[in-house]
Amino acid sequence: MDNLIIEETKYTPLVRFDSDSHVLEIRGESYPENIFEFYDPVLDWINAYLEEISENQSVIVNIELIYFNSNSSKILMTLFSMLQDAAIQGKKIVIHWYYDEENDISLEHGGEFREELKSLPFHLIQVQERS
Repeated sequence: MDNLIIEETKYTPLVRFDSDSHVLEIRGESYPENIFEFYDPVLDWINAYLEEISENQSVIVNIELIYFNSNSSKILMTLFSMLQDAAIQGKKIVIHWYYDEENDISLEHGGEFREELKSLPFHLIQVQERS
């Protein structure tokens, strides 16, 4: 399966999904003008990837969003629900939610997502402010 790489812009995050290393990363800011135009290929890739990997495959999902709007939050919940369904089917999925020590809102959002996702290991990881 081909990897999915979408470069970061002012309004959209970096998406780097590596099907060989089984590390999926979303990083940056997310408030695209057309949420579906940006995220539909991402969700399609995830769906195909989750169908393709073996039952006991370990997958690491790294999310580090500095800012995201409410539409992006809904998309993230859709993504997390897909991952949770795969975990229920036996795939070993771990989510790392990275937040800046100065960004209480990101920490709060990560905590809210973690509360919703009872079947997934969801780790909140503080990072130092970047210069």
